[in-house]
Amino acid sequence: MSDRIISFWKDRNQRLINPDLFSEVAESLARKIREEGRRDKDKNKITQVRKFYDEILQWYELVRHSRKEYDKYLPYIKILRAKVYYAKGRKLVTETFVKLIEQCLDEIHTFEDFEVFKSFFEAFMGFYRYYDEVKTT
Repeated sequence: MSDRIISFWKDRNQRLINPDLFSEVAESLARKIREEGRRDKDKNKITQVRKFYDEILQWYELVRHSRKEYDKYLPYIKILRAKVYYAKGRKLVTETFVKLIEQCLDEIHTFEDFEVFKSFFEAFMGFYRYYDEVKTT
């Protein structure tokens, strides 16, 4: 796997989302991150990963009702980077999960980017829930 594990856009200028983002990309990362968590002293538990998703949803609900304020909220959205490092420091998540959050945050510049992030994480969580219930190794 290359250093870059995620890219939202097939063509950012034309606003074409990566056609595999919500399917193959979300599924393969969910599987990998869950398997890593099981191997690495049960990190990446569903409750821990869900906390990040819940925060993303909270920000999305706030921002979508006040898009004009998006630039004011973006620094607070990007504080997820510090939160994921805090979770890593407490040995709650793996390096791949940290990299996923970091790279997603690096992709976010506009409200549309944030919408793609929210949708991607929704797809990721669907697959993650599945792999949390199914033993995949």
